[in-house]
Amino acid sequence: MGCTNLVREGSKLSVMRIKTLGLLAASLLALIAAPAQAADGNPLEKTNGFYVDPNSNPAVWVRDHPGSTADKIKAAISTKAGARWFGNWSGNVKMAVDGYTYAADVADKLPILVAYNIPGRDCGGHSGGGAGSPEAYRTWISNFADGIGGKPAVVVIEPDALAQVDCLPVGERQTRLDLLKYAAEQFAAKAPNTWAYMDGGNSTWIPAATMADRLNAVGVKSIRGLAINVSNYKTTTDSANYGKAVSAALSSKYGYTKPFVIDTSRNGNGPLGSEWCNPAGRKLGATSQTGGGAEMLLWVKVPGDSDGKCGIAPNVEAGQFSPDLALRLISGT
Repeated sequence: MGCTNLVREGSKLSVMRIKTLGLLAASLLALIAAPAQAADGNPLEKTNGFYVDPNSNPAVWVRDHPGSTADKIKAAISTKAGARWFGNWSGNVKMAVDGYTYAADVADKLPILVAYNIPGRDCGGHSGGGAGSPEAYRTWISNFADGIGGKPAVVVIEPDALAQVDCLPVGERQTRLDLLKYAAEQFAAKAPNTWAYMDGGNSTWIPAATMADRLNAVGVKSIRGLAINVSNYKTTTDSANYGKAVSAALSSKYGYTKPFVIDTSRNGNGPLGSEWCNPAGRKLGATSQTGGGAEMLLWVKVPGDSDGKCGIAPNVEAGQFSPDLALRLISGT
């Protein structure tokens, strides 16, 4: 995905936000003595708005290409809050995640992160790759959660991994489920001020009852909820109806409900039939916010980043930024 990582120099201790001057001395002493451990809490209440990634692909492109096109992309995309994706391109993931969430914490903003490194990622498609083994993934996702620690954050866990489980050989499907459950457990245990959402596909992919079974199997009960429509174009209304159906199925089958978030980064015009890979005529959707038919509407996919060498970007690799894609999303053409 071409992420540029922020690395904090010096102490890697988790730093809780200092709300009053009276707490300053005690907080500094705690930092010297041991890593700070934040109490369980709502990350929205601990922050003041969502974090805008200063080193997103669109932001870097804008800085490197000043002019009228850059001005349009800056106004519509690179100054808006969205997610940073972490995967096998991220280097030391603990340092990368710690640096990113620390920068957001200093700014008193809530960062949105995506964990995207499951073995067999994207079933070998445009975004294929991922950790080299189950053991490597467990280490990686554990380090990811360690990097957040007590800092406030929102995390989307492994887009498409549950919806695509059927594409795996039968003997590997349980391993996929076990790894996703392990990921949920890591965030639940190590990141008390993080709301983690297991990816739940989109409104026309997996039936709601089936997805509820899968989510329950991977421990969604232990985390905040589920994410819907990541990197897709389904409308917010359709996505919300799907989220409600999944939650209702969790209630009827397992006795609990779960909130959900919706990726609205590119759903302003809704879908183009079944085409999902850089389709023409799509448009930016509602910017990251609370409410709006879900617990949160979030720009999870980075607008302007390609889905792969397909559609209206046949020569742009998955995860690479294209100013043409960005301008089309701005204009809806």
